[in-house]
Amino acid sequence: MRLSFLEPLYQQPGPFASVYVDTSRDAAVDDPDAAMELRRRHLRDALTAEGADRDSVIAVADTVGGDTEVPGTHGQAVFTAHGNLVLSDELPAPPARDTAHFGTLPDTMPLIVQHAPGIPYLAVSVHYTGRHATDAAGTVRIDAEAGTWPLTRVTPGHRLHEEIPVTDWLNAAAEVGRELEGHARRIDIETVVVAGDVWARGILVRRLPAGLREQVVTVAGAGTSQPGRALLERQLDDLFRGRMAARDRALLSAFLAARAHGGAATEGLAAAVSALQRGRVKALFLNNHPESPLRLWIGPEPGQLALTADELRVYGTREVGEERADAALARALVGTGAELVVVPEHELRLREGVGVLLRY
Repeated sequence: MRLSFLEPLYQQPGPFASVYVDTSRDAAVDDPDAAMELRRRHLRDALTAEGADRDSVIAVADTVGGDTEVPGTHGQAVFTAHGNLVLSDELPAPPARDTAHFGTLPDTMPLIVQHAPGIPYLAVSVHYTGRHATDAAGTVRIDAEAGTWPLTRVTPGHRLHEEIPVTDWLNAAAEVGRELEGHARRIDIETVVVAGDVWARGILVRRLPAGLREQVVTVAGAGTSQPGRALLERQLDDLFRGRMAARDRALLSAFLAARAHGGAATEGLAAAVSALQRGRVKALFLNNHPESPLRLWIGPEPGQLALTADELRVYGTREVGEERADAALARALVGTGAELVVVPEHELRLREGVGVLLRY
């Protein structure tokens, strides 16, 4: 996963207020406005207790819960500095609990984890309820959406909608296929998920361009979706849960091969820090441990991180401070252009939860 979406955040000087909050507005919440105001109050109190400046606390309160147009269960990540909103992003799933942190570095790892696995896909729903014959009366309706899972759950991608008479479906399906291929190419999708009437969707799948047809996975269901939510959201969740993106899988395979042959791969926090200091990391692999007590010492620059304060001072860094290890690693990855791969422990348990594939 490339972390370029965090670059604007790290271009700002700290300290930062970092907030993760449940902003769901669904049937389970009796009075969402009152519930949101209570959450804001708790977040304000928590940030104030951590020493946050008044302007940054106000900026958080003014932003939290402003995503009223997003339906269903979801969350929000908000980052402010010196009274300014630096970044606000929707979370596909609400956090287990609301959290607020004020410190030199933004607490970005929970946001990064919610961006994973980052699978680019094309969802296609074929609606038809008539007689399975091309001389029948009726209309075939096509809904399609290109997006990246799970982000599209809360920020739906561009959708395509077509309605075609059944009598024209055999010929029109090929044209629809070419149109879908154009949408797929824009984000270099790796899976085409097709749902709906078996007969009508079968005609479409057989007429898709060959490269796109090889990526098709058909799923059960009529392809209904909640307004403002991802098309085929339930089916996508079932299909992609626990899966890694193809790019991440390729990087993990390269890491395992290099490790097996004594190549450019290593594990452990000390090894990762050493490689990041020298800008040698191609990809960092992380078992997500939000409860981890591991800490690192940091300086003002992304590559200034170390296991001890004395190590940083040896290199001439005067301004040093201690931060969560995952926050320090995230800043270093963005600053050096390295990739991050969140690896489920059932796939691979890494020493101290960290592994590195080196550039050279």
